Amino acid sequence: VSASHLQLTAFVLGTVGWILCTISMGMVEWRVWHVDNTTIISSGIAWVGIWKVCFISYLHISPGYREQFCHKFSGYESFVPHEIYAAQGLLLTAMFVGLLGLAATIFALRNVYMGITHKTLITPFFLVGGFSYVFAGLCVLIPVSWNFYSVTHNRSIAFPPSYYMPPSPVAQEAGAAISVGIVAVILLLLSGTFSLSYRFPGAANTITK
Repeated sequence: VSASHLQLTAFVLGTVGWILCTISMGMVEWRVWHVDNTTIISSGIAWVGIWKVCFISYLHISPGYREQFCHKFSGYESFVPHEIYAAQGLLLTAMFVGLLGLAATIFALRNVYMGITHKTLITPFFLVGGFSYVFAGLCVLIPVSWNFYSVTHNRSIAFPPSYYMPPSPVAQEAGAAISVGIVAVILLLLSGTFSLSYRFPGAANTITK
């Protein structure tokens, strides 16, 4: 047990990182657009996520919504930037791989705290957990960095008329989802490093009566 304190920390960090990854994937505030035409986008601000685009409108332009209008991306639409499609796939991958890492770490920790001394039931699972956390962290890092790059270069998106969005913003900034994603990356990579650092105690330390 004394040799697995870092791995217990890795599990905690990995759990929080995985939760933040999932939260980031569901948030719409990836790219915050500032627009000058407030006829439809009443607040002058629109949010571009990886699954949909939303803004506040005082016009009744969508059945069931009096103030917030959201339009989901459906299937493969040619106007959607590559970084958004990449974010969809990579974040889903990160979610499932991170879940695998959590399951492997839980199994290894269970064996440690139950006093099981078989190396094959502990070390390989910490390694699987560690590599899973690192891979999940990289899967989050790529879309977060790519979308942040697009924000800093004020990249436009040619939305169709049905989205009620201008082709380009006056200015744009990184939304809260990118910040959450960055924290998730840090926690997942730290978790992976801690998990991979596990060293099974020598045989002399594992002999029990």
